Amino acid sequence: MPTIPEIFETMQSRYNTGVLSANRTYYFSVGDHKYTVTLTPDSCQVEEGRTGDADCILKAHPDLFRKMVLEGKAPGAMDIMRGRIKTNDPGALQDLKNLFSF
Repeated sequence: MPTIPEIFETMQSRYNTGVLSANRTYYFSVGDHKYTVTLTPDSCQVEEGRTGDADCILKAHPDLFRKMVLEGKAPGAMDIMRGRIKTNDPGALQDLKNLFSF
Protein backbone atom coordinates (compact mmCIF):
# COMPACT_ATOMS: atom_id res chain seq x y z
CA MET A 1 0.00 0.00 0.00
CA PRO A 2 1.47 3.39 -0.97
CA THR A 3 2.37 5.93 1.68
CA ILE A 4 0.64 9.31 1.82
CA PRO A 5 3.68 11.09 0.29
CA GLU A 6 3.75 8.50 -2.53
CA ILE A 7 0.07 9.18 -3.26
CA PHE A 8 0.75 12.91 -3.60
CA GLU A 9 3.82 12.24 -5.78
CA THR A 10 1.60 10.46 -8.33
CA MET A 11 -1.30 12.93 -8.31
CA GLN A 12 -0.02 14.92 -11.29
CA SER A 13 0.16 11.83 -13.49
CA ARG A 14 -3.34 10.70 -12.42
CA TYR A 15 -5.02 14.09 -12.95
CA ASN A 16 -7.83 14.11 -15.53
CA THR A 17 -7.30 17.32 -17.48
CA GLY A 18 -10.33 19.06 -18.93
CA VAL A 19 -12.73 18.08 -16.15
CA LEU A 20 -12.58 21.42 -14.34
CA SER A 21 -13.64 24.61 -16.09
CA ALA A 22 -12.06 26.93 -13.51
CA ASN A 23 -9.08 26.81 -11.17
CA ARG A 24 -9.49 25.16 -7.77
CA THR A 25 -7.14 24.74 -4.82
CA TYR A 26 -7.32 21.95 -2.25
CA TYR A 27 -5.51 21.81 1.09
CA PHE A 28 -5.05 18.31 2.47
CA SER A 29 -4.17 17.49 6.06
CA VAL A 30 -3.79 13.71 6.18
CA GLY A 31 -2.40 12.55 9.49
CA ASP A 32 0.93 14.36 9.85
CA HIS A 33 1.14 15.13 6.11
CA LYS A 34 0.10 18.52 4.69
CA TYR A 35 -0.20 19.34 0.98
CA THR A 36 -1.66 22.03 -1.25
CA VAL A 37 -2.92 20.90 -4.66
CA THR A 38 -3.69 23.57 -7.24
CA LEU A 39 -5.78 22.43 -10.19
CA THR A 40 -6.42 24.23 -13.46
CA PRO A 41 -8.34 22.82 -16.42
CA ASP A 42 -4.97 21.70 -17.85
CA SER A 43 -2.64 21.05 -14.92
CA CYS A 44 -2.12 19.80 -11.39
CA GLN A 45 0.52 21.26 -9.09
CA VAL A 46 1.30 19.59 -5.76
CA GLU A 47 3.20 21.45 -3.04
CA GLU A 48 4.14 20.30 0.42
CA GLY A 49 2.59 22.34 3.24
CA ARG A 50 -0.05 25.03 3.15
CA THR A 51 0.90 27.56 0.51
CA GLY A 52 -2.10 29.91 0.56
CA ASP A 53 -5.87 30.02 0.66
CA ALA A 54 -7.71 26.91 -0.46
CA ASP A 55 -11.17 26.53 -1.96
CA CYS A 56 -11.58 23.15 -0.28
CA ILE A 57 -9.93 21.99 2.93
CA LEU A 58 -9.84 18.29 3.69
CA LYS A 59 -8.67 16.77 6.96
CA ALA A 60 -8.77 12.99 6.89
CA HIS A 61 -7.49 9.88 8.58
CA PRO A 62 -4.76 8.34 6.39
CA ASP A 63 -6.61 5.03 5.89
CA LEU A 64 -9.77 6.77 4.72
CA PHE A 65 -7.80 9.09 2.45
CA ARG A 66 -6.08 6.11 0.79
CA LYS A 67 -9.47 4.52 0.09
CA MET A 68 -10.83 7.78 -1.32
CA VAL A 69 -7.89 8.40 -3.64
CA LEU A 70 -6.98 4.85 -4.63
CA GLU A 71 -10.41 3.19 -4.70
CA GLY A 72 -12.85 6.06 -5.23
CA LYS A 73 -14.58 5.53 -1.88
CA ALA A 74 -17.02 8.28 -1.04
CA PRO A 75 -16.91 9.18 2.66
CA GLY A 76 -20.09 8.38 4.51
CA ALA A 77 -21.98 9.98 7.37
CA MET A 78 -20.28 7.68 9.88
CA ASP A 79 -16.84 8.84 8.68
CA ILE A 80 -17.88 12.42 9.38
CA MET A 81 -19.50 11.61 12.73
CA ARG A 82 -16.42 9.70 13.89
CA GLY A 83 -14.18 12.59 12.87
CA ARG A 84 -12.32 10.54 10.27
CA ILE A 85 -12.92 13.32 7.76
CA LYS A 86 -13.65 17.06 7.90
CA THR A 87 -14.18 19.50 5.04
CA ASN A 88 -15.44 22.99 4.38
CA ASP A 89 -16.83 22.07 0.94
CA PRO A 90 -18.46 18.64 0.57
CA GLY A 91 -19.25 19.27 -3.11
CA ALA A 92 -15.61 19.96 -4.03
CA LEU A 93 -14.64 16.92 -1.99
CA GLN A 94 -17.02 14.74 -4.02
CA ASP A 95 -15.46 16.08 -7.23
CA LEU A 96 -12.13 14.40 -6.38
CA LYS A 97 -13.38 11.05 -7.68
CA ASN A 98 -13.81 12.59 -11.17
CA LEU A 99 -10.65 14.67 -11.12
CA PHE A 100 -8.20 11.78 -10.64
CA SER A 101 -7.86 8.33 -12.21
CA PHE A 102 -7.70 5.40 -9.83
